[in-house]
Amino acid sequence: MGRNLFQKVWDDHVVRQLDSGQYQVFVALHMIHEVTSPQAFGMLKDKGLKVAYPERTCATVDHIIPTDDQSRPLSDEMAEKMIQVLSDATEESGIEYFAPQSGSQGIVHVVGPELGLTQPGMTICCGDSHTATHGAFGCIALGIGTSQVRDVLASQTLAMDPLKVRRIDVEGELPPGVTAKDVILHIIRLLGVNGGVGYAYEYAGSAIDNMSMEERMTVCNMSIEGGARCGYINPDETTFEYLKGKEKVPAGSDFDEAVERWKSYASDADADYDDIVTIQAADLRPTVTWGVTPAQAITIEERVPSPDEVDGLEKNLITDALDYMQLEADAPIKGTRIDVAFIGSCTNGRLSDFEAVAEVIAGKKVADNVRAIAVPGSEKVDKAARAAGLDKVFAEAGFEWRLPGCSMCLAMNPDKLVGSEICASSSNRNFIGRQGSPTGRTILMSPVMVAAAAIEGRVADAREVFELTGAAS
Repeated sequence: MGRNLFQKVWDDHVVRQLDSGQYQVFVALHMIHEVTSPQAFGMLKDKGLKVAYPERTCATVDHIIPTDDQSRPLSDEMAEKMIQVLSDATEESGIEYFAPQSGSQGIVHVVGPELGLTQPGMTICCGDSHTATHGAFGCIALGIGTSQVRDVLASQTLAMDPLKVRRIDVEGELPPGVTAKDVILHIIRLLGVNGGVGYAYEYAGSAIDNMSMEERMTVCNMSIEGGARCGYINPDETTFEYLKGKEKVPAGSDFDEAVERWKSYASDADADYDDIVTIQAADLRPTVTWGVTPAQAITIEERVPSPDEVDGLEKNLITDALDYMQLEADAPIKGTRIDVAFIGSCTNGRLSDFEAVAEVIAGKKVADNVRAIAVPGSEKVDKAARAAGLDKVFAEAGFEWRLPGCSMCLAMNPDKLVGSEICASSSNRNFIGRQGSPTGRTILMSPVMVAAAAIEGRVADAREVFELTGAAS
């Protein structure tokens, strides 16, 4: 019996079984940022420990950095202190730090891939739940807590249990207007927010194979929203072509050797899985959330569910979500008025996301009732977008083009909803209070769907607004 990618990477990185029954796993790459690592460095100092492998760690700032004015010192004293602590700690430890205005700063899950730090066959950790993004390259990428960040800094290892593996095959061609974001929202809706507990998700099938690397990153990014510990896609020629020429990737004959090694990590044809789910791409439609979890989602053509149609806990969950979102049961989600439109985040803040939107919003205008912002995921994305004139296309349409950062995805910075504003967002979470206001409301959707909502001033079908009849973007 062959092995799947998770088993191969696990076998290559397991150090030993601990007395607790868990396994000590070597971490090939540790990425840190300003939110969870300052406390971890403090813990190391208290114990008189040093960073074990500084060359296997890199740092950036993303969560708390403003996207309008990044001049130092920052106006938020706590944010300024957190960035300064990270800067001082990385300098003292010899860790590479991608500081603002360095040309490489950005959201950690955008920076790693675009620099080529993320490579097939790695184990990757970061003190951020959406580390699963890196699994798009054929990695086992895990989000960890602050105490685990301390452990990895001190030992370059992590204690964990092995995972079961669920293969999710998405077969066929995606219909026009259906994107990678719609694929992962459908998967989470189908399997639930707890469906992946104890699992790694292996995404496969012809629809996944045909995705670009940036689309694959979008799919893997939200694995955690479905309860999975991580999600990955087997490395292939698309992966290798993306990595070729990247700053941190071997060149010449070394690259050729690396490719041969990377190929070996792909799941064997006769690999064993704990579960297999098959989805037909032709059945998918543009998908948006209506409630307060990513699983509370429907297609743009559907109506908001009614609590009267279910019993027990599910009835209560629907009732509570509808009350919070101020939506009526059995009403169409299409036409719901919005106040804010946000395009960005580690889910959909890459160059291709902005290219897809720029292609359809040129010549159109954001509705008067909508505040719209576009936030590139990194300085490299920002530079490339500006070079292509995308920032001007967005500005002319009525979007504000911001500086790189996590921005309104989680509002640990000045980009926040106000009161009960409702936001059409390309981010990954629609939890209560997620975007900075305890009564603010979030509707998750693809970047193109956010653009359609911004133009119409209400949730809309991008296929109709932009007359999308060609290949999926």
